[in-house]
Amino acid sequence: MNIEQARFNMIEQQIRPWNVLDQDVLDLLVVVKREDFVPAAYKTLAFVDTDIPLPGGEAMFTPKIEARILQEVAVKKHENVLEIGAGSGYMAALLAHKARHVTTVEINPELKELAAANLAKASITNATVELGNGAEGWDKGAPFDVIVISGGLEALPEAFMKQVKVGGRIAAIVGQAPVMSAHLITRVSETAYDTVKVFETNVKLLSTSVKTSHFTF
Repeated sequence: MNIEQARFNMIEQQIRPWNVLDQDVLDLLVVVKREDFVPAAYKTLAFVDTDIPLPGGEAMFTPKIEARILQEVAVKKHENVLEIGAGSGYMAALLAHKARHVTTVEINPELKELAAANLAKASITNATVELGNGAEGWDKGAPFDVIVISGGLEALPEAFMKQVKVGGRIAAIVGQAPVMSAHLITRVSETAYDTVKVFETNVKLLSTSVKTSHFTF
């Protein structure tokens, strides 16, 4: 396989047509090598429009979902980011290139070690992998400028709304299979939030995600 040709095809045939037009994001997909974050058994699928299996029954988002979320949250260099669901560390790596610091939380010890190892190999020093259950929020380091939830939720727990700064953004995929919606929620004041539905999709629910919430769109 010609890796660079496959990467080019992924960007031009999957990601750009999905309204990912921010050149900084597209360039970053060349810099951060997705194949280095994919389990060895699935390397040939690194650039394919499919969920890639991870240990513990988890899966990576498809490339177009990763890229679209990255574009929508529009992380700036001074911002601190929280990611829930480290997976292989790939999304954290993308976010870290744009952020001041990324805290990524993973409940599965094997995945926590995998993500930390992959980030270290990629020489990313501004991302920390924490072991824990972040499905209902993560107090340590809050409030954050950006929160990215790398897994589906039936509903968005109220805690996340309080853990994002005014002006901050939350990217969350919410709903029940087969139809789930990605939302970008911006905290516009101490009490008000602006929610935009970005796209429809269907992804695996986060492990231990809560089934109910007080927050509705």
